[in-house]
Amino acid sequence: MARRNPEDTRFWRIAGAGAVFQGGSAAVDSATVVASLVHMLTGSALAVGYASTVLRLGWLLPQFAVGYLAERTDRRMPFYALGAYGRAITVAMIGILLWWGADWPQVDWPPVPLALGMLGLWTVYAFVSGVVAVPYNDIVGRAIPSERRSRMLAWRFFGGGVLAVLVAGVLRLALDVMPPLRAYALIFWLGAVLMIVSATLFVSAGEAATAARAPRDRPANLSGFLREGFSTLRQDRRFRLFLIFQWLGAATLMALPFYVVAASRSGLGAADVGTLLAAQTVGALASNPLWGHIGDQAGKLRLLGIVALVRLGPPVLVLLLVVTGSGLTGFAVLFFLIGAMMNGVTIGYLGYLLEISPDDRRPAYSAWFNSFATPAALAPLVGGVVVSMIAIEAVFIAAILAALGQVAIAARLTRG
Repeated sequence: MARRNPEDTRFWRIAGAGAVFQGGSAAVDSATVVASLVHMLTGSALAVGYASTVLRLGWLLPQFAVGYLAERTDRRMPFYALGAYGRAITVAMIGILLWWGADWPQVDWPPVPLALGMLGLWTVYAFVSGVVAVPYNDIVGRAIPSERRSRMLAWRFFGGGVLAVLVAGVLRLALDVMPPLRAYALIFWLGAVLMIVSATLFVSAGEAATAARAPRDRPANLSGFLREGFSTLRQDRRFRLFLIFQWLGAATLMALPFYVVAASRSGLGAADVGTLLAAQTVGALASNPLWGHIGDQAGKLRLLGIVALVRLGPPVLVLLLVVTGSGLTGFAVLFFLIGAMMNGVTIGYLGYLLEISPDDRRPAYSAWFNSFATPAALAPLVGGVVVSMIAIEAVFIAAILAALGQVAIAARLTRG
């Protein structure tokens, strides 16, 4: 009996872990599940914007410190395990809170302590999740060759898309037969279980035997590490342009949590959130072969440029839907396109960042890049202010302008 290639085993465990996490992440999707839950609890566009903003901030802010520490250790997996299992526990706690909140007297609705508690735990979830990014990028970068990375990510999102469709079905069924908060609690618990399975799979893959030893000639403190990052930003043109590209991308995503708000204002109900989540995950699932092929065959830069063009689609389409008063079918098409776009964004971003990061500095490059991109994570909160003070249509127009800027920067990256 032929022995299985250890590299193939690691490839499929990493892809499988990503797929299971994708299913768990769908259960707490910030653009559908969390946005609709927060809107139901608060009725506030600012609160919806905050939930999306803090998720991005929590993902980015810890990476500077984690990157600094990870470069000084021989193993990155302990950092990953801390973040991966920690976020799963936090999601389970949100489920417990929502189940308890279902018994809140309706005369006191909306319950302020429940809303604050949910947003507080969601903030913890966001910052614990941020511990994962740097070790994940480094472990995957060393374990998966460049020519197989887009394929691995495509398999991850394909399997994750299948699981996410099932999660969306559970959510739709739960919202049909259970009180809303009990249904949301159930879906958060499902997400927690999937995240635990994902973390266990990834940890079982181990780290590549060729792990780089901790460098001894790096800055001795965080301020030196930061100065080195700014020096890299000045000297590395690709790194600098890609950061600008990412800032503009964040500006397009300021609209992301408000697509479901636009659907609600167009007459869609809470149970329709399950249908929109299903459409989003099917879009992600259907686009995977395309993104994987483009990333590995045509290159990561071509993928970035194409995805930048695709980003124009959702804000343009939602404006048409709002004007024409479209129903569930039109918004399902919109969320299908959002799912395809977001998968392309993730595969392109991870693939290109790994591509431009030197093998011996990958934790540092990930930490610097994501730290410098952190202020852009405030975009959804800015979107909430725009929606509250102007109109929801204004945030979609801003997203269109930012997407056009991304197309221009992608062209500059391509020219070298």
